[in-house]
Amino acid sequence: MDKFSAMQAFVRVVEAGTFTKAADSMHLPKATVTRLIQDLEKELDTKLLNRTTRKVTVTVDGASYYEQACRLLDEVHELEASMSRAKASPRGKLKVDVPSSLGLAVIIPALPDFYARYPDIQLQLGVSDRPVDLLVENVDCVVRGGDITDQSLVARRVAEFYIVTCASPAYLKRHGVPQHPRELENAHHTIGFMSPRNGKLFSIKMQKDGEVVEVGGHHQLAVNDSRAAVVAGLSGLGVLFAPTFLVQNDISSGALEPLFTSWCTEVKPVYIVYPPNRHLSNKVRVFVDWIAELFAQHDLMNRKSSLPPEMCSAWTADRESSVVMPTNAQREQTAETV
Repeated sequence: MDKFSAMQAFVRVVEAGTFTKAADSMHLPKATVTRLIQDLEKELDTKLLNRTTRKVTVTVDGASYYEQACRLLDEVHELEASMSRAKASPRGKLKVDVPSSLGLAVIIPALPDFYARYPDIQLQLGVSDRPVDLLVENVDCVVRGGDITDQSLVARRVAEFYIVTCASPAYLKRHGVPQHPRELENAHHTIGFMSPRNGKLFSIKMQKDGEVVEVGGHHQLAVNDSRAAVVAGLSGLGVLFAPTFLVQNDISSGALEPLFTSWCTEVKPVYIVYPPNRHLSNKVRVFVDWIAELFAQHDLMNRKSSLPPEMCSAWTADRESSVVMPTNAQREQTAETV
């Protein structure tokens, strides 16, 4: 039995849903594909497919075998590509996970450019804020904001952002404009943000002229999705703490008004993280480079000033005094789970 051909046939049948469609896509007689699957099941001593007159479904063992077979076939295709001119046009499935806020605001709208460059890559994009185990879930890479702690993975710093405090004009008309961050603790409502991982409420640190204040605020509403927090802020439910890239357009339009523009918040790094494979696959490499290029050029990631000039000046001064940008050699560092 040609195990490689049988494995290919099995994957095609699962993806096509019928033996006939799989055989047509492989330019083989249906009988040949059927025999390859039968030989494979006999070799493995297990049933991989449930067959009826209408459809084909995978068994539990078949589903497990399918995942591993896809991985092996992708590795073989990648090896072939690296040994030929196909390296210039990477292909295959790429499994990526990105934060929902960054994915919807920045990454997904830019994907037409990615596909124009790499039309043969099939991207499986998880859009979530949950913890992802890259090795267990067979994920090629993830994009994550904040500090990285897992030293078993490789993290490349590709961007940064700040947290901005803002509120809707309607809210400020009802409650007044706070002049100092401490007023948020008792005289105002804030929109709480809970960690999607552990439910813990976030607070932010703000500084001005050597004074450092940690603000959590008093909230009537707490959410675990940053986009939901922005909607709540736009609805006038309270003062909002949000990433700059999520609210710049709303600040520019006047739907939200920034607060404490002379105060600085800590810089938040954005990393793309992947397993420490000895030879980074070409499809992962081009995606990592594309993400880095996208973030370097994207208006929302570079804080082009839909934000007030005094806020940008404060951030620039804070960044120059307290943040040392990594060198190229430092941009890729070992890091742990995101």
